[in-house]
Amino acid sequence: MDTSRTWELVRPALERHHEVLAPTLPGHAGGPPLAAGLDDAMLADAVERAMDGAGIGEAALVGNSLGGFVALQLAARGRARSVVAFAPAGGWARGDDSWRALLALQASMHAAAKAAAPHAEALLATPEGRRRATRYLTVRHEHIPAELLAHQLIGVATCEAASRLDEYATRSITDRPQASPAVPGWELDAAAIGCPVRIVWGTEDRLLPWPSAAARFRDDWLPHADWVELDGVGHCPQLDVPLEAAQLILGL
Repeated sequence: MDTSRTWELVRPALERHHEVLAPTLPGHAGGPPLAAGLDDAMLADAVERAMDGAGIGEAALVGNSLGGFVALQLAARGRARSVVAFAPAGGWARGDDSWRALLALQASMHAAAKAAAPHAEALLATPEGRRRATRYLTVRHEHIPAELLAHQLIGVATCEAASRLDEYATRSITDRPQASPAVPGWELDAAAIGCPVRIVWGTEDRLLPWPSAAARFRDDWLPHADWVELDGVGHCPQLDVPLEAAQLILGL
């Protein structure tokens, strides 16, 4: 439910070495609208169109959570020179239905953000308010500007994709019984990925807990990737430990 500004704290370090394109996913605040008909490829299609529009063939791709999975989808299409994925989604083991709890949590977070958004400035003026706003994203929050947190809170509140993607994921379980019983629709052509891949996971991730949410990536899809555990880091290393996150991106 985030916007491209989730990369704001690492972007200056990246721009010293690269041109940076940071698109917002469809249906997210500031991004293009969601298509009328949803499918498993639509988010990767949208980022690929953004790359085409910017004249980018292959790129060093970076993504977090849903964006991490999209980056790996694009790598399987041959659009990546390298991929750094921070806690990519879709890695639950077969038979693990904890993704259901995540969808429920996402829905409650979206509802809470919509209620809080009109009061964002006042809520984020206090250390307790900033801690509450970041509790599912980071362990550390003191260095994150209140203005950026307000933008993110409003972005979550106005994320059109939230309910539609949750409904699509839930509906997939009945529409496609032949898919994985754990994660219908979350399939990755890992054999087609020929570029270097680094997967980074915070041990304090409260949305996609380490290591259970990484099971299929580690065991089936990308066991030979460069795996990095960040002790005491949450779901969004680019916000939690931006200097270390930038080094992990630039160092691959």
